[in-house]
Amino acid sequence: MKGWKEIPIGGMIVDAGNAKEYKTGSWRSIRPIWNEGKCTHCMICWFSCPDNCIEVVNGKMVGINYDYCKGCGVCAHECPVNAIEMKPETEFLGKDGE
Repeated sequence: MKGWKEIPIGGMIVDAGNAKEYKTGSWRSIRPIWNEGKCTHCMICWFSCPDNCIEVVNGKMVGINYDYCKGCGVCAHECPVNAIEMKPETEFLGKDGE
């Protein structure tokens, strides 16, 4: 691990393409919950997610990567069929290995 002298001022990530090294999902206070039954796989959530957390296989959404999801809610806001609902993170304490 880097010491305080090696960390950039303000904790900035200065190396390009290294976001996968920093799991930021623990910052979340609300989490998106995907309802597969409502989903039309329009991919608007995938296009809108600023953290690339929407998991896709063969052109269809298959889940959300909570390791990197910060809970911004953009996916839920943009979903035209309300297949993503934001819920308080406190509802999930002790679940999912978190």
